[in-house]
Amino acid sequence: MLDGQKITALVAAGGLGLRMNLDLAKPLVHVKDKPIIIYTLEALNAHPLIDEVVLIFNKDGVLSARDFVKKYNISKVSRVIEGGSTRKESVSRGLDVVDSKTRLVVIHDGVRPFVDEGSITRVIEAAKVTGAAVLGVPVKPTIKLVDRNQDVESTLRRESLWEIQTPQVFERELIQMAYLRASKHAVPDDAALVELMGRKVRVVLGSYFNIKITTQEDLVFAEAIAGIKAIE
Repeated sequence: MLDGQKITALVAAGGLGLRMNLDLAKPLVHVKDKPIIIYTLEALNAHPLIDEVVLIFNKDGVLSARDFVKKYNISKVSRVIEGGSTRKESVSRGLDVVDSKTRLVVIHDGVRPFVDEGSITRVIEAAKVTGAAVLGVPVKPTIKLVDRNQDVESTLRRESLWEIQTPQVFERELIQMAYLRASKHAVPDDAALVELMGRKVRVVLGSYFNIKITTQEDLVFAEAIAGIKAIE
């Protein structure tokens, strides 16, 4: 509890793995000995600052999701709800069930299984002060802006570019209002909705291990990271 108010995590895990050509929902793909989503839930479940977890799953997998939450004893998951047709709609449904006792909402991608305790702590502590904070890492490669013909328009300054990750943490009323006001906007992440309201968002250093598993190639990196984590 934070001054008598909760910190609630929303886990968006509605992906079906279409880009990976899988017959299995992406969060249920195994890395080493367990599904991707279990790594994610265990990290949030173990964090001392998080009081409650709401899992948002695809509509056909809600019952099985409830089963594996019990199987792996993810005790902080208070409910498993059906997601929408897009990530934005799924998070919106999650925000609808967050109660008034929650001060901060931690929004995390279900397929970012390797977020570490220190990163979660840093982004929560920043959000306590600023009201809106996200994890990120400085980009390593050179980034060029290209036109429709794939001709270079400009080379961007790498020092100013960050790859944004989750968790993203917001004051509950702020993120609920952002979703309400910007319901028609298509945006790349939750923070962009807050930015549309004119609010600043603090970027906090994350980890290069905090990858989002989107393609088959990402599974190769995930297996390697899981192996490293297992011997730490």
